[in-house]
Amino acid sequence: MSKKIRILFTTSNFDTAGSGKVIYDLIHGLDHNKFDIEIACGHDRGHYFKVIQSLNLPIHVFKTKTAYRPYFSLLFRVLKISKFFKSHDYDLIHSWQWSNDWTEALAAKLAGIPWIYTKKAMGFESKHWRIKSFLAKHIITINDDMRAYFPNKHAQSLIPLGIDTAYYSPEHFPDLPESETFQIITVANLAPVKGIEVLLHAIHQLKDPQVRLTILGYNGNDYGQAMQALSQSLGLQNQVRFIGKTADVRPYIVASNLYVIPTLDQGRKEGMPMALVEAMSMGIPVLGSNISGIKYVLKDFKNLLFKAGDSHALCKLILDIKSLSHNEQRQLGASLRSYCINHFTLERFIGLHEALYLKLKTNKD
Repeated sequence: MSKKIRILFTTSNFDTAGSGKVIYDLIHGLDHNKFDIEIACGHDRGHYFKVIQSLNLPIHVFKTKTAYRPYFSLLFRVLKISKFFKSHDYDLIHSWQWSNDWTEALAAKLAGIPWIYTKKAMGFESKHWRIKSFLAKHIITINDDMRAYFPNKHAQSLIPLGIDTAYYSPEHFPDLPESETFQIITVANLAPVKGIEVLLHAIHQLKDPQVRLTILGYNGNDYGQAMQALSQSLGLQNQVRFIGKTADVRPYIVASNLYVIPTLDQGRKEGMPMALVEAMSMGIPVLGSNISGIKYVLKDFKNLLFKAGDSHALCKLILDIKSLSHNEQRQLGASLRSYCINHFTLERFIGLHEALYLKLKTNKD
């Protein structure tokens, strides 16, 4: 192909890693001999913005969406965004905006530029999501339950998120000593939807002081404080530790016997929980609540799912894993890692995007 495909990636900000890490991995991995890439975001604040700058690509600090009100000036404001898109002669705009805002999509439509977006979280309640999806040239979903949101939209692709399975590998941590305790871990910035209380109650029901739980993630909010108080009230203070946020979760995961993700079936739920995929890639057994996102990742391991919010069901599954021999636990972990390598690699994630971009550009021409 003689001419590179010009793609603009848009997002609200790079305040935290989150979607920013996914965008970084995708842009970094794309074939820059085929794609000419630029980025637009609402502001330049946040630590992760500096990480994005390390890509050495053009970054426009420009808001590519606008408020709906006041309605009398909405078209004027949308045309301003449209003019920005058109002036840079993009072939394609890929939006990673998390909200249901459709003004960016309308601006691209007016500029005559194909606009696609990645649906990252569950939830499709408002009319604004439907307008946004109607305006989209193509929609990328990250789990198979999302397809039901767009029953009349044939222009959609399932592209699950990917991780660097070479980085998330137990091979970096050889010869770990075996622990006399049974170590459980969960990784989440604590929020009520994460269902940490379900996991705490399950451990309490085990009545086994040899079971230990490590909770990694931000816990300085009201919910985090409530979970620490619950741990105390259940008498688990010697079994549960709250670590807080950490830059590298791998040493904690690989030293554990089991990873649990107990997210509740409410709120935004899980689009595709990457902490779960990371644990699988590290080669340890996992358990997860049977909700969208989690059940997609574990769709070939249904015996590792439990009813969301059911601490008794979780307790039983923990006992099942704990009853396995050390070698059987390692074999289960190896199967989960192999599944990640076959389905959730960064290479596959990038390759599917490249194929989609080329297809859309060909159809446009």
